[in-house]
Amino acid sequence: MRLKALVRAGAAIAVVMTTPAVAATRAQILTTMKRASEFMVDKASIHGGYVWSMLPDMSRRWGEMEAYPTMIWVQPPGTGTMGHLFLDAYHATGDDYYYQAATKAADALAEGQLPSGGWHYFIDFGGPASTAKWYATIGKNAWRLEEFQHYWGNATFDDAGTSEAMQFLLRLYVEKHDAKYLPPLQKALNFVLKSQYPNGGWPQRYPATKFPYIDHGKPDYTSFITFNDDVAGENIRFLIQYYQVTGDTRVLDPIRRAMDIYVKTQQPAPQAGWGLQYTVDLKPSGARTYEPTAIVTHTTYANIEQLLSFYRLTGDPKFLAGVPAALDWLDSVKSPPELDKDGKTYPTFLEIGTNKPMYVHRRGSNVVNGEYYVDGNPANTLGHYSSFRHLDVPKLRREYEELKATPPEVASKDSPLKATGRRPLDRYYLTDMGAGSDRNADLAANSPDALVETLNAAGWWPTELKMTSHLYTHDGSKKVVSGDYSTTRVGDETDTSPYLDPKPVVGISTGTYIAHMETLIAALGDAK
Repeated sequence: MRLKALVRAGAAIAVVMTTPAVAATRAQILTTMKRASEFMVDKASIHGGYVWSMLPDMSRRWGEMEAYPTMIWVQPPGTGTMGHLFLDAYHATGDDYYYQAATKAADALAEGQLPSGGWHYFIDFGGPASTAKWYATIGKNAWRLEEFQHYWGNATFDDAGTSEAMQFLLRLYVEKHDAKYLPPLQKALNFVLKSQYPNGGWPQRYPATKFPYIDHGKPDYTSFITFNDDVAGENIRFLIQYYQVTGDTRVLDPIRRAMDIYVKTQQPAPQAGWGLQYTVDLKPSGARTYEPTAIVTHTTYANIEQLLSFYRLTGDPKFLAGVPAALDWLDSVKSPPELDKDGKTYPTFLEIGTNKPMYVHRRGSNVVNGEYYVDGNPANTLGHYSSFRHLDVPKLRREYEELKATPPEVASKDSPLKATGRRPLDRYYLTDMGAGSDRNADLAANSPDALVETLNAAGWWPTELKMTSHLYTHDGSKKVVSGDYSTTRVGDETDTSPYLDPKPVVGISTGTYIAHMETLIAALGDAK
């Protein structure tokens, strides 16, 4: 799930929603939207919050991992995403029902906001004992999801959960200026400002872990400056939005320093890319055990995109200066044709100093006896974290050349950072859905009349739940279970990591609901 790319756009540009051919009437669309929403609000939500998917009888629920009945998910497409959807629906219909549904999502997020002002991946209304039990069983045994194997008691910027929650709270507050939502919004703002390092970067998690850090013998990467999963970019987006609607000049220096960290951390030519993360003294670092210390192609591509957007925001040519060298480096490391992996023509990880590809593998059968390792063999690499990437470098080069030829004052003329007055936020946020970590959402294009017809009697769109997980029964053992788990998403029966179900059951998907609702919202303008 992605919000509209405000940073890339460089301004609060109105959303252009592609409207499909419409056969259903406006009344049918509105009725379908309301029925589907009433099911989600009245039946699927917990304390106003949501998980990603669930069985029809709701006996099992999942976010990125299996969730207890007392849990909601913050990580998109979770509770904040649903809040954005409800505000989109409110703007499209004028029906106060959707605004009230948005406030319920906001209340759930406010209740689960940590004292620091940020959020964890999920909120467990069952309390600390319930969370501790989940981590000691389900979380502990998720072989590939190392970020869930321990609970550090702090908030995370990973996977846009905290950033989406605070962007939603900002959007909800400015809608009607309900004073109820100002304290959690200000708390979130203070969290972003306080957690930023003086050099402009943000750690993945904050504050520092309360407990001794344990992660397969590696250093505490959660305290390192993080580009992975667009941590810095999402925080910049929130601060720009906050400035846009409040004019609060306190956020301008943090925005500037955050942009500058992209320039500071670019490595020198001829290896002019970026790593996933950096130590506080700006040395590239790895993260999870299948993310080695390296220069990383997809991170480099994403950071080039950010630099181009920063030029649109500021008109400062320093943000374009390092782009040609980064593009040249990407061109230099493209894989030979025989290593084309379904159009993925770039290795993910390149060794610092040599540019040799680093391919990631694993052996064993579960979190106890399994391990990840790196070598130069491109065969039999991980299935859950690709050693190869698809990157459209020519497209990025064309965009750079166009911007280079654009005068600074022209490129940045619509920037919210240069506006003389306050500017409203966009009326619509969820213009498209991306799979992200949720593999159950049905994102296929559907006509409005098909959506009207396929909403079932209970009020949900039947969706194949392609991802499932083993029920926790006992911890993994030191004994390796026979079988080849080197490329699978899951190990033996003790591994609680989600995996692709060969015989998926039909169930309820929050992502499907969001995608279908956005299709119906887009259709309202042309419906009779």
